[in-house]
Amino acid sequence: MTFATARTRALSRPASFSLRTNASFKSSRAPHSRLLVHTAGHEAPVIATARPGYAFRRKCAGESWNNVFKRWATSTTLHSTASDPAEMEAMQCLEQGTQKLEEGDIQGAKELYNRSVEIKRNASSLFNLGVTHYHLKEFDNAIAAWKESIALQPASADAHTNLASAYIISPVARPDLALHHLHIAASLSPEDPEIAFNLAAVLEATGQLEEALKQYQRAKEYGVERAAMHIRNVSAKILGKTIKIAENTDSSAKKSDS
Repeated sequence: MTFATARTRALSRPASFSLRTNASFKSSRAPHSRLLVHTAGHEAPVIATARPGYAFRRKCAGESWNNVFKRWATSTTLHSTASDPAEMEAMQCLEQGTQKLEEGDIQGAKELYNRSVEIKRNASSLFNLGVTHYHLKEFDNAIAAWKESIALQPASADAHTNLASAYIISPVARPDLALHHLHIAASLSPEDPEIAFNLAAVLEATGQLEEALKQYQRAKEYGVERAAMHIRNVSAKILGKTIKIAENTDSSAKKSDS
C-alpha cells in the first residue's frame, strides 16, 4: 500500500510501525527519576524504571483489546493541584476514559478524553485523545492532539513517535515530518529500540538505506529481534545499488573508449 508524499512521490508504508499508547509524566510522588504511571483499574501505581513508554502492537483477529492496550497516560501531571476543582474533574474524566480504552470502547474513551481536554487542557489527556483519534482513523485530529500535547510536554518521546506514525499512515503521507519527529524521539530516548526501529523503517522507505541500516542495527542491539531480517534486506539493497553503480560506471567508461 502506498501513500502520496508532499512531493507526490509514492512512499511505501513501513512494514511495521509502532504506536505508543501511553505518555508518562513525572509526579512528585515518584521516587527520584522513576516515572509514575497510574491507570484506572490498577490497585496500585505501576513504576516504570527503564523507559518512558510502551510500544503498541496491532490487534490481531479475535484478540482482546486488553492484550493490546497495556498502559495509558497518567492523570497526574506536573500541574496537578488537589485544590483545583476543574483539574480534579479533568483527572476523573481522564481515568474514566482510560477505563473505557482498557475495555476496548475507543469511541467512549474519546468522548471522555474530549471532556477532560475541554475542562482543563493537559498533555496527558491530549496524548490519549490522539490515540483514540488514530485508531478511529481520524488522522488529522490525532496529529493536532499530539502536536498540542508536545507543545505542553516537549520532552515526550512517545508523543513524537506517535506523531511520526500519524504522518506516515495518513492519506497524504509526510515522511519528512515523520523523520523530523523520530529524530527528536531518538534524541530524547536514545536507547529505545522501537524508536530506532521506526526511524529505520521510514529511512528505508525514503531510500536512505545506509542510515536505515545503522538504525536497524541499533534496534537489534537493543533487543528488537525482527530487525535482523530488515538488516539482511537493507544490506542486500545496498549491495545491489553498489553493483548497479559499478556496472553503469563500467559501461560509461567503455563507451568513452570506443
